[in-house]
Amino acid sequence: MSRFGSLPNLITLLRFFLVPAVITMIALHRWPEAFLIFVIAGVSDAVDGWLAKTFGLATELGAFLDPAADKALLVSIYVALAIVHVIPPPLAIIVVARDLMIIGAIVMSWLVGKPVEIRPLLISKVNTTAQIGFAALVLAAKAFGFRLNGWFEILLYVVAALTLVSLAAYLWRWIRHIGL
Repeated sequence: MSRFGSLPNLITLLRFFLVPAVITMIALHRWPEAFLIFVIAGVSDAVDGWLAKTFGLATELGAFLDPAADKALLVSIYVALAIVHVIPPPLAIIVVARDLMIIGAIVMSWLVGKPVEIRPLLISKVNTTAQIGFAALVLAAKAFGFRLNGWFEILLYVVAALTLVSLAAYLWRWIRHIGL
């Protein structure tokens, strides 16, 4: 297995390369292709995680690369969907702001000599699942020409609320850690 030790990381790196591809497809309104690339990215995320866990191929690099690839994909998709007027810009702003604030808190903790342990909270996992599901649903609706009707607005508010609650939970944890 040692020859395949970097395979999960290589698959994760593939996900980084899929980001500009899916964004390009969204910008060109090529919805079936955008949806397909998003699905490939999702499958690659599942495969690299399964390989790492099943065959003991997890690495420290992979522990950083995997969530970074996921965030790069999600944040980019939300921004692109807002730019082409498929989702409201405030939702993309909330998604981006949450991640920037979390990264800022981590960096600040490190700079003041109180590094914070990086581990996802349950609300964060729920939030990420909701963000992925909503993005997939929006891309699928555009790709296959079906309307979400009232569900779009309901799900949009659910994603926005979960994102804000996740941010609040991380902020509260950071405030307690830093001793403010």
